Amino acid sequence: MEITADNGSTVLRESFFYLADIQVTEAALPSGAKPGITYLNNEESVVLALYAPGKDHVFLLGDFNDWTLSPDFQLQRTKDGNVWWIQIDNLVAGEEYRFQYLVDGELRIADPLSTLILDPNNDPFIPAETYPDLPEYPVDKTNGMVTLLTPGAPEYQWMVDDFERPEPGELVIYELLVRDFIERHDYQTLIDTLDYLTRLGINAIELLPVNEFEGNISWGYNPSFHKALDKYYGTINDFKRFVDICHSKGLAVIVDVVYNHAFGRSPLVQLYFDGRPTPDSPWFNRDATHPFNVGYDFNHERPATQAYVEDVMRYWLREFRLDGFRFDLSKGFTQTLNPNNVGAWGQYDASRIEILKNYVDIVWDESPGVYAIMEHFAENREETELIEYGMMVWNNINHNYSEAAMGYTDNNLEGTSYTSRNWTEPALVSYMESHDEERLMYRTLEFGNADGEYDTRYGPVALTRVELASAFFYSIPGAKMLWQFGELGYDVPIDFNGRTGPKPIRWDFLNSVYRKRLYDVTRSLIGLRNDYPVFHTDDFNLNVGASVMGKTIHLNSDDMNVTVIGNFDVVERSVSPAFQHTGEWYSYFSGESRNVTEVNAPISLKPGEFHLYTDVELPEAPTGRILTTNVAEVEGRAFDWEVVPNPTVATAAVQYVLPRAAEVQFDLYDASGRLVERLSRERQVAGYQRVLLEQPLRPGIYFVRLTVDGGVSTRKLVVME
Repeated sequence: MEITADNGSTVLRESFFYLADIQVTEAALPSGAKPGITYLNNEESVVLALYAPGKDHVFLLGDFNDWTLSPDFQLQRTKDGNVWWIQIDNLVAGEEYRFQYLVDGELRIADPLSTLILDPNNDPFIPAETYPDLPEYPVDKTNGMVTLLTPGAPEYQWMVDDFERPEPGELVIYELLVRDFIERHDYQTLIDTLDYLTRLGINAIELLPVNEFEGNISWGYNPSFHKALDKYYGTINDFKRFVDICHSKGLAVIVDVVYNHAFGRSPLVQLYFDGRPTPDSPWFNRDATHPFNVGYDFNHERPATQAYVEDVMRYWLREFRLDGFRFDLSKGFTQTLNPNNVGAWGQYDASRIEILKNYVDIVWDESPGVYAIMEHFAENREETELIEYGMMVWNNINHNYSEAAMGYTDNNLEGTSYTSRNWTEPALVSYMESHDEERLMYRTLEFGNADGEYDTRYGPVALTRVELASAFFYSIPGAKMLWQFGELGYDVPIDFNGRTGPKPIRWDFLNSVYRKRLYDVTRSLIGLRNDYPVFHTDDFNLNVGASVMGKTIHLNSDDMNVTVIGNFDVVERSVSPAFQHTGEWYSYFSGESRNVTEVNAPISLKPGEFHLYTDVELPEAPTGRILTTNVAEVEGRAFDWEVVPNPTVATAAVQYVLPRAAEVQFDLYDASGRLVERLSRERQVAGYQRVLLEQPLRPGIYFVRLTVDGGVSTRKLVVME
């Protein structure tokens, strides 16, 4: 119906559709077709099918019919009343087609199983360099999300067909968020950065969710379309090329998947919704069954949910050749919450176990050997059953390593090892940091312990404390994970700019001699894991319990033995090394040798000092010899200084090491060049120095100018609200 108003000079038109006496035809789905998009006849035809039980009628809107409502594009219904479908013929290969479903005359939705969608609200903010030739949204024709299909699209030509995944227990996973890792936040730039990661020695990359999520600036845990690739990071072929090149460099690719919930733009949510999912929703609980849910809670006991998740997982494995999934909030796949006992959802749940087993069976049927990593954190009996089935589980030891780095006694590191669970399989993925935990470096700088002149809150000292923690992390057998820039001592707090808000990208840390040293230590430790089987031995002993400030690790094998000793205190300590035998032992990092005549003879260690001894002399570390005693090694190598934290909220500190006594002056300027404060002008002794900016600063851009014996250097400081 079109209404026209014409006053002789201006013409206004409004139009609308109305539906009357709609007859629904019942017919079986064509052979081979299923919910979603199914190409037929060499992709010249397509069957579009929507699972939507209980609906009255469904029409197709799109480029096929110029977005007009027509009886010719009414979907048929299967006899069981569950699936609506239509076949479209005479498609042109390579042409892009956009469409939506109109459900019951009111609801416009994209296909829930779309592999690519158009979003009128967020697509305009995706740069052309990230997604070239992004298809246009049909403005003035519709609203809401739109599905894009392209029959006969050129197939990606894979280069690597024989990638061998690392053994699960030997994984060193680098977890990253594309948005906060590289400025262009696209797969092409990430590909260009892979050499940095391979030099570090990692053998797997874990990406935070890359399926379509709500908005652009997100961690990705607010999914709307689980099968569609989010365009904010690039095209489908860009992502395939990223996986392909990772494989060519020996890197496995793991992706976070979020099947606990979906958010409000999901068609699955919208189809049955009255402010929350209605009781007749085939997929969702009306109310979440556990206390940590966000979005709308999937009911994984329902066949429709299981079919949906199966379709999604098979697609990602088949289309992108992924090597693993990390199941976000897998403990949430429960239907047995006792509302009077919040802790109940962490207790043994046979239904949840069965659900996860069924899902990983699907994964392994599609791609044998794929890693199935659960973010579970349930009681050990349940996690034991999962790992005995072949899964792996996340192991959060952030608190313990933070306490260790800070120099406090609540630092039991035994939980790093799978043996602490009485397991025989190295199925724990242990991490000191993840996207969800506070950064070790930030905690140490803010809350670290001190004794006299030794203060873990001072920048270079804090970095050596992270080195110490790393030595007692990577040396323990089992899979390991590190969060992006952890190898450089990332010190921006997790809640900066809001917990999930964008964080500063700090490749400039590589210019800091202190941070580069931490990178070198991390690289060397990972290199040892990669090169020497003893670091994956099942014959090892740990003396790393709580309140043990002088900790030791012993690794044993026929080829080589390893002893790691370290002082986690803030005062000097004597540590009994308990070498496995007498004879010559070699300190890998310092290059020194020690003739051991008494295996328990104490070794005096300065605070933060550690040694990794082997009874076989190894080639020099690829990064060169590194002393492990405080900051003495770096004090004379280069004059380096930094403002921390940066960005900050109100105040900050300037920290540096003077190679010799010098006249030092600090000046603080605002963005216009106006002198805001003269912080210090005095002669300072050689060694570590730290000067606080005590005056509260308003949000804005500032410049800190450091003058040392006439030499001038400037750093930018960003103060946020």
